Amino acid sequence: MPHSSESFSKPVLPRGSTDCHMHIYGDPAIYPVNPDTPFRPIVGSDIDAYLRLQNTLGLERAVVVQPSAYGTDNSCTLDALQRLGPNGRAVVVIDESMPEAGMHELSEKGVRGIRFFMLKGGVLGWESLEKMARRAADFGWHIQLQTDGRFLHERHAELSALPCTLVIDHNGKFLEPVGLEHPGVAALFSLLDSGRVWVKTSGVYETSKRGPPGYEDVAVLAQALIDRFPERCVWATNWPHPSKPGSPPDDAHLLDLALSWCRSQLRAQKILVDNPGQLYGFEDEVG
Repeated sequence: MPHSSESFSKPVLPRGSTDCHMHIYGDPAIYPVNPDTPFRPIVGSDIDAYLRLQNTLGLERAVVVQPSAYGTDNSCTLDALQRLGPNGRAVVVIDESMPEAGMHELSEKGVRGIRFFMLKGGVLGWESLEKMARRAADFGWHIQLQTDGRFLHERHAELSALPCTLVIDHNGKFLEPVGLEHPGVAALFSLLDSGRVWVKTSGVYETSKRGPPGYEDVAVLAQALIDRFPERCVWATNWPHPSKPGSPPDDAHLLDLALSWCRSQLRAQKILVDNPGQLYGFEDEVG
């Protein structure tokens, strides 16, 4: 694994480390793609390929996130979840037509959240957020939200009022890197202060203008989130990186960076193991 550029010692990857956001694609003959999606399936990104990556990185738990390419057909995600067994959880895309019995069945399989992707190619919109959040709350699920963080302050009241836990993707997914004084960052900090919101300190490569190895213009926010809210942060690969189909980042290096941001073994344990265990309901023992 590449060495971190930071001066402090990199923590050891703790047992039970969790990838809290990855996608699985499969044979299009079995899993047809939404023809309108701007995100095409990534070749070679089936569950077998992910399990090889997981083993290489030393990760042991994973959360499968429904790709936008499949719309509300969660079959590929659920099949991958079955392969992961007790060390897997999933976040799905469902709409208001899903019956309560269907949600109960999904919960039994390991589903723990509903994905709202508020960027081009998303399936669910702001108009259905509150209603679906109420339904999620009934099952102890969360809403997973990806939106342009530059406008989080405009949605702060709405997001604060949601009746369920909220998980915000990729450091707030500011589509242009911003400083820590930005009003969207202040809104993100305020949401995390509520104790009902989590954030994934992942995906720095997606919006960075500086690029590798350090992605400093976005990593500064990831570091600030970990320093200020270590009990509200989780981490993810975002494999197979559907926004960068031709030039994906190095997953081992992304994990190395994440460990360097933790600054200590205690924080690495919290962000990679304990926080995901609480958020997704993983058991204490890995197996």
